[in-house]
Amino acid sequence: MSFDDTTPAVDTNMLVRLRDLKVHFPVTRGLFSGHRGVIRAVDGVDLAIPKGETLGLVGESGCGKSTLGRAIVGLVQPTGGAILLSDEGGDRPHGRRIQLIFQDPAASLNPRMTVAATLAEPVRLHGLRKGRAAIDARVLELLKMVGLDESAAHRYPHEFSGGQKQRVGIARALACEPDLIVCDEAVSALDVSIQAQIVKLLETLQKQLGLTYLFIAHDLGALKHISHTVAVMYLGKVVEVAPKAELFANPRHAYTRALLSAIPVPDPKAERQRRRIVLRGDIPSPANPPAGCRFHTRCPIAIDRCAVEVPPLDRVGVGHCAACWRADEDLDV
Repeated sequence: MSFDDTTPAVDTNMLVRLRDLKVHFPVTRGLFSGHRGVIRAVDGVDLAIPKGETLGLVGESGCGKSTLGRAIVGLVQPTGGAILLSDEGGDRPHGRRIQLIFQDPAASLNPRMTVAATLAEPVRLHGLRKGRAAIDARVLELLKMVGLDESAAHRYPHEFSGGQKQRVGIARALACEPDLIVCDEAVSALDVSIQAQIVKLLETLQKQLGLTYLFIAHDLGALKHISHTVAVMYLGKVVEVAPKAELFANPRHAYTRALLSAIPVPDPKAERQRRRIVLRGDIPSPANPPAGCRFHTRCPIAIDRCAVEVPPLDRVGVGHCAACWRADEDLDV
């Protein structure tokens, strides 16, 4: 199913639309052996992100979610499809309107540059402030927005903790005054207590600045606190998308149910009593995905049709879509 203005799963007030987006990487053997095949990292994704909201994107490692995020930012060239950005940005270039927060804050910062130089660089390059005094004032403003003291401006990345480095990374993304920020596993490398602080900061900034987020994670528990809508990705394709509350209360795809069952419960008694869904087999190679539904080789409710026909991402409720031939059935997976 392609998303359009009449689709209940998508509001008309969209900032970004993905239409049949594909990102394939060639597979070769040696320098002169030629082309052997392709890795279908993203293989036909239709999604939309409403302005001022957060779309959570979740899936196992290797499902293509980070590649999708990098394609939106422009770090990876799409093989096919389209990335459509609303024209309300006026004359602002695409690169300014979409920014990325990386997973590893230490690796994303130049160790030879002070925080002030790191934050001033995009401000100066894009001509957002004129003159040294105005740029310095903007740097201090950015530090305050992310909860860092003014003294941080003259320090180097190695002088900060992991959480503080990620705050600098967030400030650098904000320096370009973007509409959309892609958070690529932005909290997964941090301690649990720091994760909560960063998520709270992102929520506060969203309310203050009207930001839109694509929040990529492999943990549905993290997405539960920040997302408005959640999309579940498996082997290059989106298999389910729904409003957060609906997805957690009424998952319709067997893969989503398995992911939800892996979220730890803080109550030891409840944790012992609940049933964990363990998927059989390994994730197939994106270079040679299974025919039909790509999840059928590991699905506990697969039928013969699943092995030969690709299920479309169809509506199963208000704002709720799932790519499963049995999505309308009330099954105990």
